[in-house]
Amino acid sequence: MDSDAQNDPLFPIAVLIDELKHDDVLLRLNAIHRLSTIALALGAERTRDELIPFLDESVEDEDEVLTALSEELGSFVEYVGGPEYGHVLLSPLENLAAIEETLVREKAVESLNKICTELSQEQIENYFIPLTVRLSKADWFTSKISATGLYNVPYSKATPPSQEGLRQQFGQLVHDETPMVRRQAANNLAKFVKEMPPNIVIDEMIPLFQHLAADDQDSVRLLTVDILIAIAEVVPKEQQTSHGTILTALRSLFEDKGWRVRYTVADRFEKIAKAVDEETVTRDLVPAFVKLLKDTEAEVRTAISGQIPGFCSLIDRQTLLDEVMTSIEDLVSDTSQHVRAALGTQISGLAPILGKDETIAHLLPMFLQMLKDEFPDVRLHIISKLELVNKVIGIDLLSQSLLPAIVQLAEDKQWRVRLAIIEYIPLLASQLGVEFFDEKLSTLCMSWLGDTVFSIREAATKNLKKLTEVFGVDWANEAIIPKVMAMGQHPNYLYRMTTCFAISTLAPAINLEVIEKSILPMMDRLVADDIPNIRFNVAKSYTILIDILKRLPADGTILDLEKSSSPSKPSPHGQELIQKSILPNLEKLQQDGDVDVRYFASTAAASIEGGGDSMVTSP
Repeated sequence: MDSDAQNDPLFPIAVLIDELKHDDVLLRLNAIHRLSTIALALGAERTRDELIPFLDESVEDEDEVLTALSEELGSFVEYVGGPEYGHVLLSPLENLAAIEETLVREKAVESLNKICTELSQEQIENYFIPLTVRLSKADWFTSKISATGLYNVPYSKATPPSQEGLRQQFGQLVHDETPMVRRQAANNLAKFVKEMPPNIVIDEMIPLFQHLAADDQDSVRLLTVDILIAIAEVVPKEQQTSHGTILTALRSLFEDKGWRVRYTVADRFEKIAKAVDEETVTRDLVPAFVKLLKDTEAEVRTAISGQIPGFCSLIDRQTLLDEVMTSIEDLVSDTSQHVRAALGTQISGLAPILGKDETIAHLLPMFLQMLKDEFPDVRLHIISKLELVNKVIGIDLLSQSLLPAIVQLAEDKQWRVRLAIIEYIPLLASQLGVEFFDEKLSTLCMSWLGDTVFSIREAATKNLKKLTEVFGVDWANEAIIPKVMAMGQHPNYLYRMTTCFAISTLAPAINLEVIEKSILPMMDRLVADDIPNIRFNVAKSYTILIDILKRLPADGTILDLEKSSSPSKPSPHGQELIQKSILPNLEKLQQDGDVDVRYFASTAAASIEGGGDSMVTSP
């Protein structure tokens, strides 16, 4: 466009029209994302009078463009002159809320509710509620679906007569003949209920809930679980018992013929228990919990397994032992591996509830059986959650059965299983103690350094660093550093390569003495290695060592490289080691015949003169 066109007061609109009519979807999408810039150029008044009406007519486009428009308009109140003019944005969003594409409608409803929070009561009464009613009475079900999500936000600001009208209109959506509308009404009724006082919930919302709970579509009925929880949270517990409808509905949900409904009940069981009174928990929920633990569908049993510690903490210990524990124990040998795996993540949570004696009597036999489970995830879940049990019964009883399972997992043919157990070793080490670790697990940890899979070797080196942080530098210097250094002389080059990786990973966790007496002598040897890959990894390791030695404080303490900058008094001995033990080797490597070796050696040498802030990364 020429300069005269750009001086035209309609220039931003003209550009937008051109871009929105362009064949390229990406160009039209970019135009939508620039709406705020165009609105600023136009000013609030022209945005209201020209831009918004234009957008109101621009709802025939690709779904991606309309989704972006729906989202943009939700943050447009400031561009039309503030909240007092916010209602002018409702018209284009009303049109977008009727679009067939689900994502467009969802974004439009989200933006409408966002704008509604900024509107005054008068604007809500005159503009927002009429919009909601129009969508609710539309011929096409897509508009009605959008309408179900527009009731709870304006309700709190509306006048009592308008609130009554909103409740009546929502009731019509609940009774709509289209299952998709009823489903969305059920999805939004829980939020709507939370905006009302108990008496209205009892008189008007419970009948709507009952209607939905009796729906012939299980996709509707499963959504009533959250409605029931919302109702129970609003209605005081003392009124719930006297109002038998809630309890009747609760019982029917527990025994629903649709497994997806029972699954939803199982998945929300703890929430349900917290929302009702203690008498209902003991009389109705305990038998229902046991029944769901024995459900015919594995998905339901999996879901209820996830609720075990949460629900069991709400009932007394004797009830747990007499009525529930046997059914939980049966899940240990469940035919579904997913049920057993879900149980494995939760069962440890029962230890603090049961206490030491009952944990030993009931849980320990279950642990022993699950640690032998053929499905690796079951064993891993048990091992990863042992800390709670350890606190209750102590590590001695656990360690007797723990080791065989760890060894079996560590030698599993699937490398991902081996990798998972490596990640749990530091946690187990802190629980088992250094004596047990040295005796039973140290050899195993070192064996991972020679694994055929690189990811295992890499994880094993990181594992050694974490163990050093758990047991201390003195332990590392005695227990693992000599073994790692010995690998540097192994005839297999993979072991020598792993030594380089281990040095780079361990160095930040050890002190100056260990670096000088153990690490640097091995580096002297590896500098002359026949394999170029090892030599350039030596150079990369030197970069990390230089950074550490330059930043180690004079008092000899270990430096946390991720949190600390260079100390005010760096160790003079560290600087001396760089010059005497590292620099000569780097000069040799800079003359190496391999280009990669020369490159990394030069990078390491340059870091000697740098500011000491080079990034420490694994090779």
